[in-house]
Amino acid sequence: MFKPDVYRQRRNRLVKNTGKGLVLLPGNEDASMNYRANTYHFRQDSTFLYFFGIDQQGLAGLIDLDENVHMLFGDDAGIDDIIWMGPRPSIRSLGEKAGTDKTMPYKELGKILKQAVDSKREVHYLPPYREERVLRLENWLGIHHSEVQQKASRALIKAVVSQRSVKSDEEIQQIEKAVDIACEMHTTAMKMAMPGVYEREIAGRVEGISLSHGNPVSFPVILSVQGQTLHNHYHGNVLKKGQIMVTDAGSETSMRYSSDITRSVPVGGKFLQHQKDVYEIVLAALQSSIDSIKPGAPYRDIHLRSAGIIARGLTDMGLMKGDPEEAVHQGAHALFFPHGLGHMLGLDAHDMEDLGEDNVGYDDEIKRSEQFGLAFLRLGRRLQKGFVLTSEPGIYFIPALIDKWRDEGKFKDFIDYGKVEPWKNFGGIRIEDDILVTADGCRVLGRPIPKTVAEIESTMQQPVSS
Repeated sequence: MFKPDVYRQRRNRLVKNTGKGLVLLPGNEDASMNYRANTYHFRQDSTFLYFFGIDQQGLAGLIDLDENVHMLFGDDAGIDDIIWMGPRPSIRSLGEKAGTDKTMPYKELGKILKQAVDSKREVHYLPPYREERVLRLENWLGIHHSEVQQKASRALIKAVVSQRSVKSDEEIQQIEKAVDIACEMHTTAMKMAMPGVYEREIAGRVEGISLSHGNPVSFPVILSVQGQTLHNHYHGNVLKKGQIMVTDAGSETSMRYSSDITRSVPVGGKFLQHQKDVYEIVLAALQSSIDSIKPGAPYRDIHLRSAGIIARGLTDMGLMKGDPEEAVHQGAHALFFPHGLGHMLGLDAHDMEDLGEDNVGYDDEIKRSEQFGLAFLRLGRRLQKGFVLTSEPGIYFIPALIDKWRDEGKFKDFIDYGKVEPWKNFGGIRIEDDILVTADGCRVLGRPIPKTVAEIESTMQQPVSS
């Protein structure tokens, strides 16, 4: 945890920016895998962590906005808890670490909330993403479960997004720790990407590196030679020479701050010429985004600039044709680059997206597009100093999408489907860095992770650490 004053100051700022009434911030509970006592690895709610810092089940925070009183609710461990899970800190001591004014048994929370509802006081809460929380909110606030989502507090969402979007120095240090772990994960994956190796062997080692540092991965490892499937979690393929292996993986620190890095490497350690040609286009798109990131720049514009580089590169290769800028304007490039350039990063790999993508990545000035490809851009708004975000351009050859667009006659003026046809077994290439927006530009976070052709090929010749 950070020092108690950090959490107190965060909550004080929330009090100033939310309005009147109460702010309810429940923590998460254990989630069962296949029977009640066998649970998934516990993951605390990120907003609760941000404002209270306690990574433990069975807790909830309540802030009285009118009196500026900060309360923590939970129960001390009983003997059964101690037998199975060991001793836990008292609720009182946890409250001291979080800088709260009061600590109370969990059962008191329902009574206080009922009194607030009966008194017509507003209770602000965030959109729940777990069904058990929907039912708790229904019970606490008397709101039918079908209406719980839509009655989440817009004022609280706006206030939380405003605060969590700009990272403090302490938070940036945590994210850099997570990137440094990811560096070890990705360089190990590169060295293991040899013919005859199963994807699962590499994926297991990658996740194990994160765990060996005391931290879980920040999201399930994406590792596949079928990189045209953007979120491919199947790890059953045997690597063969001539394939590209895409690894998208990150780690969490002990305080739950995340990294999210992608690298694409040639199986066997040497890019074939046509692989190198595509890789260099994607790398140029990434570098263009890094050169363009600065306060005040709309990330939507940076996305479109990267898309333009991809379209021009593919035009030079003969796979696209016509005016690249017009191709991007109409969305023809999205056959090869169907996702957004990046997203916010912090306590979540996709930071705060439980509060709604549009609430995090867009605002009154910049609205989400409905155009295929551009519609998947999670972050479009103007950047600010202190934002941490990903940049992850890619080029993919998705057979089903190619066939669909060709059969529909889409963008025939921009796509040479005859020349694209032989590329349908290529897979995909994505390169991703984690980036801090600084006062006059940006900084790629963490230890440099090999990403040029020469760096990757050199790294892949090195032995794997035992």
